[in-house]
Amino acid sequence: MHKRTIIIISLLSASSFLRAQTCDELFKNAKVAAFDLKNYGEAKQLALQALEKSPSYADVEIFLGRVYSWNNQYDSARYHFLKVLSTAPISEEASIAYADLEYWNDHYEEALRICNNALAVYPASEALLLRKAKILNATKNPKEASNITNELLKNNKHDSAALAFSSKLKDAAAVNILSISYDNSSFDKQYDKPWQFASISYGRYTKLGSVFARVNYANRFGENGIQGEIDAYPHINKTFYSYVNFGYSNNVGVFPKYRAGFSLYANLPKSFEGEAGLRFLYFTSSTFVYTFYLGKYYKNFLFSARTYITPSNVGVSQSYTLAGRYYFKGADDYVGLSAGQGISPDDTNQAILFNSKNNFSSKQVFARFSRTFLKWNVILISAGLINQEYQPSVYGNELDMSIKLSHRF
Repeated sequence: MHKRTIIIISLLSASSFLRAQTCDELFKNAKVAAFDLKNYGEAKQLALQALEKSPSYADVEIFLGRVYSWNNQYDSARYHFLKVLSTAPISEEASIAYADLEYWNDHYEEALRICNNALAVYPASEALLLRKAKILNATKNPKEASNITNELLKNNKHDSAALAFSSKLKDAAAVNILSISYDNSSFDKQYDKPWQFASISYGRYTKLGSVFARVNYANRFGENGIQGEIDAYPHINKTFYSYVNFGYSNNVGVFPKYRAGFSLYANLPKSFEGEAGLRFLYFTSSTFVYTFYLGKYYKNFLFSARTYITPSNVGVSQSYTLAGRYYFKGADDYVGLSAGQGISPDDTNQAILFNSKNNFSSKQVFARFSRTFLKWNVILISAGLINQEYQPSVYGNELDMSIKLSHRF
């Protein structure tokens, strides 16, 4: 048979196959094209063919609107969302998709209107309520947003998306936060006297993000020291925020003379969060430490992994920490356990060990308990055991106990 004839017959057969597919089959293939193959052009074509067979198929309209949204074809997306919302009863899924479109384009007033209209019909919709909370937070109404997430967690404590967002809202909901803490580290071999550490801090939420000022006191190696620090968490956009730190002390040895840090945080899809950052410590010479973090909220749990990487003239040292938390209800009510090896520049006691020229090993395990009481107060209790190499192949144990009280107002 002639090659051209074979091609024509094949095309006719393919055309007949497409016409033979049912609406549901076309819709299924469109979702495969969009979600698995990332072929949005093919997904739109198949969805449009499905609508030709069933013009009132709302799920296909909503799917097509989302595909147009992903391709930044916002007018086309609005057309399909509004087409579904023009029918009665109002569609919850179309409202969610339409609110997402307006929210991600910073049309907060319109997104809030869409949510409120849908919530009048579906007042218990967790998806709509969470979106409303995010919109309110974006319009600088963190208290109202926090009230919504608190209600969501009260009704469904396994809502990982609400739990993740509640953690971000807590400091913003109360404009001010005052904290005091005390830490005691005792040693079985390395030092005769325990290390003492205490701090007092004041933080305030601003439109640009949270800012904290802190004064630290420590008694180590038989010497006293004072350190001043400033932490800031500048807001960048809906996905990213950052961490900036600077500290100074005139008591070198008890504290580093200078310390600084920067991190970029990302609120990732599927209740993931990530961080990449840099820490700087200066005693009599400079030390740079790189850190990477990944966390995942699952139901009432937060699982996380962090590493610190420290380049030096003698090589690269690394530390690792794996941690898990179980949340009882809000962001400040949890029990946690962590285990790791190596030293951390973010740990108040371990950071001083960066002053040593030796790359000694360290292993530790910590348990933490945090609880809210009288609404705006939080108590955090921590206990940990550290096995520290303090001379080549010589190890000692350190028992660390701490308590922190915070009041939001």
